[in-house]
Amino acid sequence: MRRRAGLVLLAFAVFFAAMAPTLRWYAFPRLAKIPPNQYQETVLEARPAVLLDYTTLKAEKVESITIVQTLKGNVEESRRIERDAGRDVVVWDSLSYVLGPDGTMVSKIPERYIFDAHTQDPVHATGEMVDGDPVRREGIEFKWPFLTERRDYRYFDAQTRTSAPIHYKGTRTFRGLEVYYFEQTVPWTQVPMPKTMPVKGITPDVLAKTGLTRWYTTKRMFWIDPVTGAPVNGEEIHKEELRNARALMGQDTVTVFEGHVKMREDYIAYVVELVASNRLMVLLLVSYLPWGFTALALLLLGLSLWLEARSRRTAAEEPAPGPVTAPV
Repeated sequence: MRRRAGLVLLAFAVFFAAMAPTLRWYAFPRLAKIPPNQYQETVLEARPAVLLDYTTLKAEKVESITIVQTLKGNVEESRRIERDAGRDVVVWDSLSYVLGPDGTMVSKIPERYIFDAHTQDPVHATGEMVDGDPVRREGIEFKWPFLTERRDYRYFDAQTRTSAPIHYKGTRTFRGLEVYYFEQTVPWTQVPMPKTMPVKGITPDVLAKTGLTRWYTTKRMFWIDPVTGAPVNGEEIHKEELRNARALMGQDTVTVFEGHVKMREDYIAYVVELVASNRLMVLLLVSYLPWGFTALALLLLGLSLWLEARSRRTAAEEPAPGPVTAPV
């Protein structure tokens, strides 16, 4: 009986030993993915800021600038692209909507970001764009890969339409979470005018005829949860200028926007709570269950060997049967 129980325990030990690497190296890469219908809204603020007043054509210091950034999963486009790509694809339609201190629109920049649902690598397909301009992204944007590594990544900058390294700067603690801190500095670069301007009748083509050019620089900072790859906080020290402006504005360079952009506190709290719950699901697949199954397999193996040893010892201690005599 003990030998039979030992064999059953041994079978379970083999099963759990096989499940441990299967969960980590087979199930996790296939189950961990971004849902195609995700919707997220983030509000950022710059307090105070410098903003160009288009009625006076002068830069003025204002109390605050608000940036509302939305990411909306486009399920229909995801399915269309998946048929040709042969893999799980996410399509995010993004909008960065900038509001002045009085609530009026300063600018709005739409984007379409297409990427692999599992690895977050960009997927190049028709419709990939920034502000209506076709682009071909290299590297990441908005989100880091699951199980983010301590290394530099290439990050796509929507203003310049180019990718450059974003540098890993160390491990930090943010609101109780261990996170990786990344920085990227974009040097002064000439960038396109927004398609939508805050003043009716002013278009990029009209401004181009005056000789005006738009320039931009920023220092970008992200605090990334290494398990899910999700940013729990983001900031930018951002500056934009109009140059060659003397004919129209009386001076060569005019500041369009300058400020330290930060996530609003209530949105930081929401994101931290969301990431804390999502990371548990990832850790179950990559750590808790594989290691738990490994420990359980060792325990069952030990019990199986112990029962086998007990069974053999009992068999050895049983007295040998005596001689059998036939009746006279």
